[in-house]
Amino acid sequence: METPAAGMRRWTRWVRPALLVALVVAGIVLVAAGELPRLDEMRAWVVDAGWAGPVVFALLYATLSLTPTPASLLTVAAGVLFGLPLGIATVLAGALMGASAGFAAARVLGRGTVLRFAGARLARLDRFLQRRGVLAVAGARLVPLVPFTTLNLACGLTALRFREYLLGTAIGILPSVLAFVTIGAYGSDPGSVPFLVAVGGIVVLAAGAAVAARRRHRAVADDS
Repeated sequence: METPAAGMRRWTRWVRPALLVALVVAGIVLVAAGELPRLDEMRAWVVDAGWAGPVVFALLYATLSLTPTPASLLTVAAGVLFGLPLGIATVLAGALMGASAGFAAARVLGRGTVLRFAGARLARLDRFLQRRGVLAVAGARLVPLVPFTTLNLACGLTALRFREYLLGTAIGILPSVLAFVTIGAYGSDPGSVPFLVAVGGIVVLAAGAAVAARRRHRAVADDS
């Protein structure tokens, strides 16, 4: 006969993963039910906030990065609102805060359950990430085959060290952040050199993602 203590442990075993699923679903519902603030609304918030405007924007960016919101739109908006240097710093701060929160939520709420159901496979992935943690994360961010939010959660489910995850994230997102903020900062002059270089950079990143996706599809087809 099961003791009350054992029953409680068995019940609480599912609480954490249930909370993680609830957070993901809540983020999806939030995005589906609402809409992004308009640029003029964000500009008004920034003006009202004064010196704290970049802080407010970074917190908004971090919060929305926990949902399926397209981060590229906010990144372009940062360029429009703050210009190039401050816009880059603001986006990096918001993105890294959001990435850290997603990683921590998955690590605390979901890793134990994944270990029980996919222990062997997860162990192989853990060993790979322990050898190539920073490079693996940077590559995944640079060629975004997996959405930003999803990758945050996926990395949290592994044994990847947080400092390696954060460093790899910072390195991997930097090129796209530079490109999208530049587009926002120079959007009023689409014929300028910085704008054209930024657009070219995005095309290169998109082409790299397409090539990587095709190779991945072929590899899966060959294994099946």
